[in-house]
Amino acid sequence: MGRSALELADIFRAHGSAWRQAQHGHLSLGQLKVMSAIEQCRSAALGGHVLRCEACAQLQIAYNSCRNRHCPKCQASAARRWLEARQADLLPVEYYHVVFTLPAPISAIAYYNKAPIYDLLFEVAAETLRTIAADPKHLGAHIGATLVLHSWGSALTHHPHVHGIVPGGGLSPDGQRWVACKPGFFLSVRVLSRLFRRRFLEELTKAHRAGQLQFFAEYAALSDANAFAEWLAPLPPARLRRARRHLPLERLPRQRQHPLQDHDP
Repeated sequence: MGRSALELADIFRAHGSAWRQAQHGHLSLGQLKVMSAIEQCRSAALGGHVLRCEACAQLQIAYNSCRNRHCPKCQASAARRWLEARQADLLPVEYYHVVFTLPAPISAIAYYNKAPIYDLLFEVAAETLRTIAADPKHLGAHIGATLVLHSWGSALTHHPHVHGIVPGGGLSPDGQRWVACKPGFFLSVRVLSRLFRRRFLEELTKAHRAGQLQFFAEYAALSDANAFAEWLAPLPPARLRRARRHLPLERLPRQRQHPLQDHDP
């Protein structure tokens, strides 16, 4: 495949310096390092090696990559390797795609509280899946899942959500047999949504009480416990409803016996 006409690195090299100067004081060290890595990726700045054809003595220079996880060039190969490894883990059963997402107000405070809120998103999503699946009224089995964080939406705005790849069944409580879900149906989206809403808000409140959250600018007043509780009050019915549909998992090989269904708590 030939090189595309324009790459992100080209834009950074042409306009990155001026943009960084204009945004001076508003960029973190991590963001600056990412831009620098992308600008230098596969260029002489990172060094490289020379390949020589033994037959015709032709030389070819191959520059080193930055290996930054945010780099479009480096991340593509890493994503391909990850998908190949996950494909090797698939069982001969149906698989389902679930998405747990946060409303815009919580996404806004998550931007400045990535570690605690992203941790809660993973923990509560996993807990919700395991709890409902273990309930005999729904599945009555111990299940596993692969969860992946996406911190940006398809519109390239900050929109934290977790994608899950879940087998359509699990082990019986005694661990002796496989319990399959109904064909084409994993678990009730409504039941998953209710538990996820309640547990996430409970854990978010605990994190606030423990002093794990920070607030700035228009959200500075939320440092007060009463103000935070009042701010959270309308969220369950108004903003933590059934999440909108997300883009399906891309490039995951779909075997005929492994249909991936989309369920969006």
